Amino acid sequence: MWVVGLAFTGLVFDGYDLVVYGAVLSTFLRDPSQIGTVTPALGGALGSYALIGVLVGALLAGTIADVIGRRKVMLIAYAWFSVGMAVTALMSNTTGFGLMRFVTGLGVGALVATTGAIVSEYAPPGKKNLCNAITYSGVPFGSLMAALLAILLLAGIGWRGMFWIGALPLVTLLPLAFFKMPESPAWLLSRGRVEEARAIAERTGVPLDEAPPAPTAKGDKRERVGFAGLFTGGNAFPAILLGFMSVTGLVLVYALNTWLPELMRRAGFSTQGSLAFLLVLNGGAILGALVGSRIADRFGPKLVVASCFLIGAVSIVLLTVGAPIGVLLLFVAIVGLGTSGTQTLLFGFVANYFRTNVRGAAVAWCAGFGRLGGVGGPLLGGLLVAAGLALNSIFYILASVALLGAILTLLVPARRTHDLHPTPIEPSTAAAAPVAQTERVNPTA
Repeated sequence: MWVVGLAFTGLVFDGYDLVVYGAVLSTFLRDPSQIGTVTPALGGALGSYALIGVLVGALLAGTIADVIGRRKVMLIAYAWFSVGMAVTALMSNTTGFGLMRFVTGLGVGALVATTGAIVSEYAPPGKKNLCNAITYSGVPFGSLMAALLAILLLAGIGWRGMFWIGALPLVTLLPLAFFKMPESPAWLLSRGRVEEARAIAERTGVPLDEAPPAPTAKGDKRERVGFAGLFTGGNAFPAILLGFMSVTGLVLVYALNTWLPELMRRAGFSTQGSLAFLLVLNGGAILGALVGSRIADRFGPKLVVASCFLIGAVSIVLLTVGAPIGVLLLFVAIVGLGTSGTQTLLFGFVANYFRTNVRGAAVAWCAGFGRLGGVGGPLLGGLLVAAGLALNSIFYILASVALLGAILTLLVPARRTHDLHPTPIEPSTAAAAPVAQTERVNPTA
């Protein structure tokens, strides 16, 4: 509960960081006195700088987290992006603002890349997709909170105040996580630290599902860890496909969360009315991901993710039919399921597809490489708006991206069960490396 709760809260601020820029973008476009003149093309570029930072931060974290542990990386990430948000609030020109968006993104990327791994390793059997969905629903929940706070507070505290809110984890979440966020027993076991793994497993009630590494004879090769193991053997092809799925998903997430308010303003809605679409978009993402995760735990995530991409494509097209406002809001909520909600399910898919020795790298790969889509999303929206395309044409282009995501998902091969659950070590080696627990420890014992 502590792991999921803290991880969820951390990703709330990731989601907040995602939407707070979209919420203040209209202010920058219309008021040069804030950080200088911002054109639609520059606005898209500024939105992408943070995503470039997320890409770099996620890939670095994937390299490090499988080596030094999940907990250390997460604590550093909490502090990093909090300080970054605070410094961003002090910027007075587009150069400084863009630079700090990149720096902040480094911490956000490290957090997103590590969270899925530790949650998957603490989640009970049969609820791994649900636990990841609850955790990663923090992203759309934070996005929803950013839109709501912008409606209520933006006029009073300005864009700088909105960014100061994003710095709150430094004095709230970080101290709590320092005392309450344990290291992953599965990671400790994979590094041969059996006694530490057993101690945390007994304290938390988490079963050790994987066997500790057997002692290796001189000259034997140890199992590859991190990216070295992810892109060798049978892991490479699904990893590449899942990475490109993440790219398509994040193009949709960041294009819509950055540009939907501005697109709705151009369609005739007021500032507060256009921000309300962000509330509905991310509310639909939260509910959709939670429902989808339950189905994924029962029937497997592959078809669920593919179906959600397809639902996203259809619902984006339906935004062009000129429906009444109530029906339009319903379509936007379904778009949330098919975009941000799908991305939430995708992280659960990835975290549970690979073994412990490459799990951190796999989540980092999808969070990091996928951020190419995050970088491209705001840029794509800015270019489409700057080109003067009709609103319907923009939505058709985004729908085609969602359709591509569905096709890529269906190409992912079925995972091999023996890859996830290796044969336990023989009794003859028990003295050197105790057999992993296979039954859940009673947390009240």
